Amino acid sequence: MAREIVLDTETTGLDPQQGHRLIEVACVELEDYVPTGRHFHCYINPERDIDADAERVHGISIAFLADMPTFDHPDVVDALLEFVGDAQLIAHNAGFDRKFINHELARIGRKTLQERRWVDSLALAQTRFPGAANSLDALCRRFKVSLAEREKHGALIDAQLLARVYLELRGGREVGLDLAQSAAVGVAQIVAQSSYGERPRPLVPRLTDFERERHAAFVESELKAAALWLTIETAAAE
Repeated sequence: MAREIVLDTETTGLDPQQGHRLIEVACVELEDYVPTGRHFHCYINPERDIDADAERVHGISIAFLADMPTFDHPDVVDALLEFVGDAQLIAHNAGFDRKFINHELARIGRKTLQERRWVDSLALAQTRFPGAANSLDALCRRFKVSLAEREKHGALIDAQLLARVYLELRGGREVGLDLAQSAAVGVAQIVAQSSYGERPRPLVPRLTDFERERHAAFVESELKAAALWLTIETAAAE
């Protein structure tokens, strides 16, 4: 069973090499291109200010993060790595998320996540829709994924949206689930397991005498001699 993790982050700014830090991480689990319902989500105290431009995008303030754990807390780093495991990681513009995650891991002496594990959904979209707008918002609109619950960027809602977009980029495999093939197999199994005797000829009549009398009265009173039914009965009797 192929396990993948759709991941998104929010940060204090654009570049960890300039001292910017993670403030939110979210992961959504897929197995064989189907969301399992399991996810990981945490806020992180970055121990520094948040750039005004970044705060306008995600709406997360340093006051809100003041009581949150730092990245080296077991509830953050250990829980994150345990949830991710050895699964493939999907992120939109994956280089951005990868450099922040790995920067935080390297700061505390933990093993970084290798580049080969990451799949960039932005690159997938650019290959499929060259020259088109391929932001997460644009892809949601293209694939008719609702943005109604998204007021600002947030790691968890964005990871959930990206999971749906990623499945569409992979061919909409969540929706189909090979139901046609499964149905065909199911029908074949039912037919193979069923056993019917030979159909009797002619079939045993199921009309009651009362029903026959009512039908004959209707033909005589309403349809009269022109009734096709009388022609069929005469032919059958001959």
